[in-house]
Amino acid sequence: MFLMTLIFSVSICSQDISGSWIGTLETQGTKLRLVFNITKTANGYSSKMDSPDQGAKDIPVKSTTFENSRLNIDMSNLGIEYSGQFNTESIIIGMFKQGGVAVPLNLKRGEIAAPLRPQEPKPPFSYYSEDLKFFNPKAKINLAGTLTLPKKDGKFPVVVMITGSGPQNRNSEMLGHKSFLVIADYLAKNGIGVLRFDDRGVGASEGNFATATSADFATDVEAAVGFLKTRKEINAKKIGLVGHSEGGMIAPMVAAKSKDIAFIVLLAGPGIGGSEILLSQLETLNRAAGLSEADVQLGNKFNKGAFDIVKNETIASEFEKKLTSYYQEFKISKNILTSPLSQLSSPWFQFFMRHDPKPVLMAVKCPVLALNGGKDYQVPPKENLQAISQSLKIGGNNKVTTKEFPTLNHLFQESETGLPTEYGKIEQTFSPIALKEISDWINKKKK
Repeated sequence: MFLMTLIFSVSICSQDISGSWIGTLETQGTKLRLVFNITKTANGYSSKMDSPDQGAKDIPVKSTTFENSRLNIDMSNLGIEYSGQFNTESIIIGMFKQGGVAVPLNLKRGEIAAPLRPQEPKPPFSYYSEDLKFFNPKAKINLAGTLTLPKKDGKFPVVVMITGSGPQNRNSEMLGHKSFLVIADYLAKNGIGVLRFDDRGVGASEGNFATATSADFATDVEAAVGFLKTRKEINAKKIGLVGHSEGGMIAPMVAAKSKDIAFIVLLAGPGIGGSEILLSQLETLNRAAGLSEADVQLGNKFNKGAFDIVKNETIASEFEKKLTSYYQEFKISKNILTSPLSQLSSPWFQFFMRHDPKPVLMAVKCPVLALNGGKDYQVPPKENLQAISQSLKIGGNNKVTTKEFPTLNHLFQESETGLPTEYGKIEQTFSPIALKEISDWINKKKK
């Protein structure tokens, strides 16, 4: 989802501290729950961590020691340390340190109950559902997905769902929410077929996600469209794309090159360049987190400099030298340098930072529906919706509808703050108002 996050990885062990331990980090008005799952071994303890509010599970820990009721956690690869005292009430009182900043973190035994997700559909379904595989000849990989149709027999319009950033399964599962499953269920009940599939290297799909870029993912979508054209139940003249976040950037890339795409729906899709969108995103999130204006502006300056290096330096060896030198100018600890360098130097990130969606949108000729939440801090609605509309119209395409839903966040949930820390706490997976908007617009296009 275009969100730059540093995931905390921590673990613990104790006199017998096997089991699950829960704590909450509170900093700058943000709360982040951590769950440490500890297993006793012949040599002590091994641990993995879950961060439910970030959708992260089974994060390994470098080392954990427990002596004289004192727990010490070494996460030097991420610049993280944790030290806590096990007391008689089975509570660990401790401090979490990262980048020289110390925050209290106390841990208690227990488990986090599975969150309620009332919109998640359960079988038996009133429509036809089929698990399948299709081949991407460009990447030479098989991709696995699920096709849902209003009925087994007939000829239906269909959409290909395109996930946002990060490795995701066919349901676009995040924080217990399965947004693509909810969307597919709604559309199938309203006469529209849906093909959703696991990202390459995820679930039952082949391929390597880590080395792929948005351009590679676009070929996966093209393969999905090619497969649908072979199915007798599909109206080949009514194949559309629905992309969320990064998927809303990929959909125009496919539609701009193919006459097979009848329409596209962009859910929080970007209309401005990658570096612009990340700078805007980080500034908004830092301000919403309660940082002082001076710190917000310092963050803007630092991020812009780093992003400029990513955009302009194409020689790998020089890129790392320049970025390392730049980080040292800002006195960034070497302990936490590895993670940003790894992220900024990845093929996906470099493609995203250099990609400009405007000329791509100018080449799109099919009808476009672009939707955003008014509380979207990851893809700010006004500048992106405006840029999408302008680019399409400059290219001669007036078949564009844009809409901003004032109370929805980046995941199209009804929200209070819109901050990412709220995503997992909201029971709603996808706003019924937005679902109806998508369904009604597509059904008008199929006539």
